[in-house]
Amino acid sequence: MMADRKMFWRIIRRLIVANRGRLLVILLALGTGAAVTAALLNLQVDAKRRLSGEFRAFGANIVIAPRNADNNAETSGTLAESVFETLPDSYDSVRVARTAYLYLIADAHVAASGRLVPVVVAGKKDAGIAVARPGSWYGFSRSSVANEIDCGIGTKAAAQLGVNKGGHLVLESHGRQAHCVILETFSTGGAEDSEIFLPLDAAQQLAGLPGRISLIQIGYSGTADRVTRYVAALAQRFAEADVHGIRQFTEGEAKIYDRISGLLTATVVLVLVLTGLCVMAAMTNVAMERQNDVGLMKAIGGATRRVLRLFLTEAALLGLAAGVIGAAGGILLSIGLGKEVFGVAARPRLIVYPISVALTVVVAILGAYPLRRLANIRPASVFRGEA
Repeated sequence: MMADRKMFWRIIRRLIVANRGRLLVILLALGTGAAVTAALLNLQVDAKRRLSGEFRAFGANIVIAPRNADNNAETSGTLAESVFETLPDSYDSVRVARTAYLYLIADAHVAASGRLVPVVVAGKKDAGIAVARPGSWYGFSRSSVANEIDCGIGTKAAAQLGVNKGGHLVLESHGRQAHCVILETFSTGGAEDSEIFLPLDAAQQLAGLPGRISLIQIGYSGTADRVTRYVAALAQRFAEADVHGIRQFTEGEAKIYDRISGLLTATVVLVLVLTGLCVMAAMTNVAMERQNDVGLMKAIGGATRRVLRLFLTEAALLGLAAGVIGAAGGILLSIGLGKEVFGVAARPRLIVYPISVALTVVVAILGAYPLRRLANIRPASVFRGEA
């Protein structure tokens, strides 16, 4: 048995060495196919996470709002701040970004004319990483001036009130006042441009609603199915609130990824088919060149099954060698392609490597199909020169 194995691998080695030129072409075809396959698969896996991150940059994809079932007129249309405080920091091993808001209408004193202008004031509080921040404005702190707080103001509201960065504002609501210094003006192109942002506790004092919020915005990175599961879990936990996902984000993300994934998968299949055809064409020539070798093997007692096993093993080894080298090059190639496509280099995904190598081995074995014709060769025909 040991002698048979040694002979088997000696013949394999001789087969590879005897057809170096032809087998180099096969190795090149398989290596190229493995590289392209690995690059596309790595981009496909990376695109899933990349799209989730890009969509989260647009803002929240989950909203928790009141059900308006509160019998207390003063707190109707608001939620207890405890809902925000008890939200988990992560779900399914993914960090959750969340922001609480309290909206109210207040009067802003215009210093130039002395008149009062009604404005929308938004109290804001982040937990961990904020869901979205207008411009480069990162948050609040107590001003160095006594009894003043920092605030942010949208460009439209700033133009209406005639104030700029560094200016002072006095906001009034039902006899309660808040004095703030403008930390920054910002423009988002949305409703925020007409709003004034305060720390949540300052807005609660101004509105006379301590411990209350208007809504919670959550940014959760994940597939549409994972977001749906998270929404269901929140709805079950906070039965007093209305928890819903923003469909435009979840459905849009799913549609874009499905299209990208479908295109990349189709391209991978096409590349594998073309690689298989190239290998098959080269193997056809190899089969013609090895007719005499096969005839001799059969003449000295070699079984057809064992002869075919030799050539299939040779094909598998070529596929393994080409896959190991080509897949590594393909993953490196995908890093550059990701930078061109997404503007950020793709991260190597280790799961792609064994899959690409396995696919290359399978293509190599299937491409060796022409070698089956060697099973029909008769030694007598070869020796008479008829094969």
